[in-house]
Order: sequence, then structure tokens, then C-alpha cells
Amino acid sequence: MSTTARSGPGDRPALSRCIGIPIEEFAAHHWGRRALLSPALDPDAFSDLFSADAVDELIAERGLRTPFIRMAKEGSVLGPATYTASGGFGAEVADQVSSDRVLAQFAAGATIVLQGLHRMWPPLQHFTRQLIAELGHPAQVNAYVTPGSNRGFDPHYDVHDVFVLQVAGEKRWVVHEPVHENPLADEPWSQHADAVAARAAGDPLIDTVLRPGDALYLPRGYIHSATALGGTTVHLTIGMPAFTGTDIARELVARAVRAPAVRGSLPLGVDVADPAALAAQVRAAADAVIAELSADPDAAARRIAAALGDRFARMTRPEPLRPLAAIEAAEALGPESQVRWRAELRFRVLDEGDRVAIALGERTIRLPGSASEALRQLAEGTPVAVAALPGLDTADALVVVRRLIREGVLVPA
Repeated sequence: MSTTARSGPGDRPALSRCIGIPIEEFAAHHWGRRALLSPALDPDAFSDLFSADAVDELIAERGLRTPFIRMAKEGSVLGPATYTASGGFGAEVADQVSSDRVLAQFAAGATIVLQGLHRMWPPLQHFTRQLIAELGHPAQVNAYVTPGSNRGFDPHYDVHDVFVLQVAGEKRWVVHEPVHENPLADEPWSQHADAVAARAAGDPLIDTVLRPGDALYLPRGYIHSATALGGTTVHLTIGMPAFTGTDIARELVARAVRAPAVRGSLPLGVDVADPAALAAQVRAAADAVIAELSADPDAAARRIAAALGDRFARMTRPEPLRPLAAIEAAEALGPESQVRWRAELRFRVLDEGDRVAIALGERTIRLPGSASEALRQLAEGTPVAVAALPGLDTADALVVVRRLIREGVLVPA
């Protein structure tokens, strides 16, 4: 079942810009469950994030390469050679966007897909980092630019949740209920192509025209297709590959199957193709796995949190660094200099006896234990003057802060 509600202005937190109902209601009734259509209160609600002019700038001036751009026409993805070329002398990379080839394909009815905009377009970089912080799940942003009266892709479903934000033009969206509930990343729509086609031929759940400022939320598995009406349309698709109970189960089982009770060889002469011969072994293995999972739930929760936290860090990006400004700030650092923890940086502060560690996924920074109190205050995210850090004299605080700026943990406030 779908719900329609009004979306709001552009000065609210990121998630609230994508929905027309309170966040608590969205979390309880829609996230991962039900589609939500949010017509605009303001047609310029997303103009600060992206625009048709932004599309032209990216294609004409930014030297995009595949896979940051691709093109599709009537459900088929075009070969990169049809819209890319070498950049010429001094930039002989062969897969750079060719503005003249893009123009030719677009004029012939092809859709432009700009991928990974959360990495290359500053307004969407900030917006996406804020959205990830609110969701607790990774997110990425693509733009779809479709010429009038053309369809980019056949009816399909995604294996992640999406927000659709209509930026320019009008596009008709037809949405059908899932044929495969909550598909996982390794269960693409092509595995159910016949069922998807049959469902798409029936009565839709939503059949609407999105206009500038409108937003649409689709949980993973919802079948959808879109057709541009009239002139060129631009919309943003925010993909959110949510963590699921399956992720927790896989981490649990991955550890349990390494338990000593299940590592032994099966009996000599066993026929592994005979269910009767394996029944007792299956029961024993299941009992061992259950015993392992039940042994210490709190310890298991800590291990899984660490594993999923590291995975989240690999899937997302913290606040970008400005290397030259960072070095300059480190060299100019003084007692009154204000610093703060780098936003969206995934970390754990760990006491290790006479040392304190900052675990950053692939690397760990270790400092004297006397820095523990200062680190924990900095980790709260509030800007603080170097001389005001607890547990350290000014000279030691300068050394610690200077190192952490160079390590990309702190930034000037």
C-alpha cells in the first residue's frame, strides 16, 4: 500500500527533505515496508542540490570518466565507446566523457546517467553525508537525465531502497508491488524477469507524474519504470543499501562454523550424497552452531557491531579533507587554535593499558594513555581549543593535536 503526503522546504535536515511526513511516522510505517509519494510544497525544493546547468557543467567541463557516466536507451545500456573518447594531448585517457558524442546520443533519445554524484558534486556531498548520519545506512546518488517522451529502463526492481527527487521537467512513474519481497544484493530483478514483466502488465500501485520538488520513496523490490513527458527531465535517485538481519545472521554463522565442535572431519567412508547418512552429522553441526551462538550473546553483539561498523566505514566516506589546508593548520597550530573531530569519521577509542588507541578500520593510531581524556572529549565532536584539552599540558596537547590533524582525525574548527 502507498501513501501520499506533502514534501517540505529545503532548509530541513536531509531525510525530512525527501518525505512529506514526520520522520517517526516514516520510520514506523514506510522504511523498508511501503512506498511513499510526497508532492512538493515548493517546486524549487531540490534546486540547491542539482540542476540542468549542473548536468551541462559536469559533461562539458569536469572530464568525467566511466563509470561516473553511462547512457541507456529504451531499456538497453549503451557501450561506453558511444559517448566517451580520449581527452586529447595531455589527457589521453580513452574513457573520458565526450560532450559531442553525449549530445548526439541524447538527441537520439538516450538517457544520461551520472553516477556517484555524492562523490563529485559538492552540494550532494554534504547532503548525502547528512542523510547517511540520519539513516544509519549507506547511501549514494545518481542523476537520470531523459529527453522528452523517452524511457530509460524497462520495468525492474532495485535491491536497495531509493528516494527519487524530481529536479526538472516532468516524468511519469508507474510502480507495482514486489514479486520478490526484500531482495538481497545477490537477488537482482533479472532472476525474476518473467514475474516482473507479468506484474508490470497489471494494475499499478502508483501511476503518477513527478514534477519539480516532488519526491518518491520505494523500498527495495518495488517494480518501477519512468517515462519523460514533454521536454528534458532531471531527477536524482538516492540508493540506500540498508543493513538487514541477514547481515547479522551471516556474521553470527561465519564465526559459529569455525567453532572446534564443527571443524572435525566427517566419518570415514561417509556418503555425503545420502541424506540418511548425513542426518546425524547435520544435527550435531546444528547443535554446535546453536551452542556457539548462545554461549555469550553480549560478546557476539560486540563482535558483530565491530564487523558491521568496519563494513559501514568501507561503504561510506567521512568529511572530505583539504590536504594543503591541513598541513598549513598543523604548522600554524597554537594553544588557542580550535579543532574538532572530523565529521562522519567511523572510529573506536580503546584504552590499552598505558596507551590509548583510535581504531579506524584499516589502521590504528596509538598515543600515550595520558591523551585518553582529551581524545574522548574531542570525539564528542564539539570544537575545543588546544590548551583546553583535559589531561594534557599545552606542549603535549600541541603534539597530539598536530599529529591527529596530519592523520586526518582532527580538522581546524
